[in-house]
Amino acid sequence: MDSVASEDARRHRRTATRVKDAMRELSNQLGLLNHHVGVRLSLRDVDLDCLDLIARHGPISPGALARRAGLHPATVTGILDRLQRGGWIVRERDPAAADRRSVTVRALRERNAEVYRLYAGMNASMDEICAGYDASQLELIADFLHRAGEAGRRAADELADG
Repeated sequence: MDSVASEDARRHRRTATRVKDAMRELSNQLGLLNHHVGVRLSLRDVDLDCLDLIARHGPISPGALARRAGLHPATVTGILDRLQRGGWIVRERDPAAADRRSVTVRALRERNAEVYRLYAGMNASMDEICAGYDASQLELIADFLHRAGEAGRRAADELADG
């Protein structure tokens, strides 16, 4: 291997390490932000995570939510009970299901403003950051983040199965 190729390989490894370090820091900071949002809303971290999944993927069955969240169904039942008592979600009969006991869970839109208000600062900062990139750069970043999320999901699935 010539010295140029060797230097390119070292630079690539250093840059990849910086990306992974930045992802870890981002994960830590987002976790901290989510924790503070949860405290303001009187929601546990896991409750806020499930509320986000319901808002993004709902209406959703409790079983599908448990799978997406990587939680035991009984744990999800407790979370849904707390979210329903807090007025964040409703459980509704699933008219498409063969089993009349089947329910879906839906986030209450009228409560969304409370959550969005607490994330407004982060959303404004993200808008400013994104404004510094052109459309093709944003496509690349979005692809990277999507692929990184999928890698995280696969790693979590492997640990859960192992």
